[in-house]
Amino acid sequence: MATRTGADRRLASPPAGATVLGLDEAGRGSVLGPLVVGGFLVAEARIDALRELGVRDSKLLTPARRELIYAGLESIGQRVSIALPPAEIDRSVAHHGLNDLEAEAFARLVRRTRPSFVRVDACDTNAARFGATIRRLAEHDGPVWSAHGADRTDLVVGAGSIVAKVRRDRAVATLERRLGRKIGSGYPSDPMTVDIVRSAVAEGDRPSWLRASWKTVTRVKPTPPLVRLESFP
Repeated sequence: MATRTGADRRLASPPAGATVLGLDEAGRGSVLGPLVVGGFLVAEARIDALRELGVRDSKLLTPARRELIYAGLESIGQRVSIALPPAEIDRSVAHHGLNDLEAEAFARLVRRTRPSFVRVDACDTNAARFGATIRRLAEHDGPVWSAHGADRTDLVVGAGSIVAKVRRDRAVATLERRLGRKIGSGYPSDPMTVDIVRSAVAEGDRPSWLRASWKTVTRVKPTPPLVRLESFP
C-alpha cells in the first residue's frame, strides 16, 4: 500500500491512462446534520485542469467560490458522495467509532468508481492504517495513498473535499429551510448552533437531524428538579 507521512512528501505520478479518486469528508465534528464523504474521480491526464479551475482545500474557499468550482468539476471528472445521517453516526459512535464508519463509506466510493489509484485525507491518527483499512474494505488492488492534510497538498483530494463540503452545505441549507431558522455552522463552538440544540432538547424531542451521542447534546439536556424528602407523604 502506498502511504504518506509528514516526513515523506513524495507522491509518484500515476501512469498514463490511469484514473485517480480523491476522497475527503465534511461535517465530521458537527452536532447536527449529515457527515458527507465526497470523492472526485479524474483521469490522470486531466489532473492539471483542476489547478486551472482553482481547486484547493475547500476550507480555503468561500461558499460562492466552492459552488462555482463544484459546477466546473462536472466537465473534468466524476463527482461522488455519500451522506451519513445522524442516526447512523450515533450507532457508529456507540459501537465502533467514526473512523470505521468513514473508512467503510470511503470504501463504498472506491467500489463504486473502481479507480486505478486512491488518495485520501486520513482522519485516523495513523494515516497508513486508515489507508490499509479502506483498501481492505474496498477489495482494491491498486495503491491507496493516505495522508493527514491531503486536502491541502493534493489537487484530487482537494476536489473531493469540495464535493463533500458543497453537498454538506446544501444539506444544512435544506435543514434550515425545514426548520424555518438559521442553525449556524452546526459545530459545538457556534452559539447559534448550541441555541437550536438547546431548544430542541428542551422540547423533549430527539429530532432526526440531531446527533444525540454528541457531548454538546448531553450538556444542554435539562436536569430533573431536586425533590425534597419532606415533599413525600
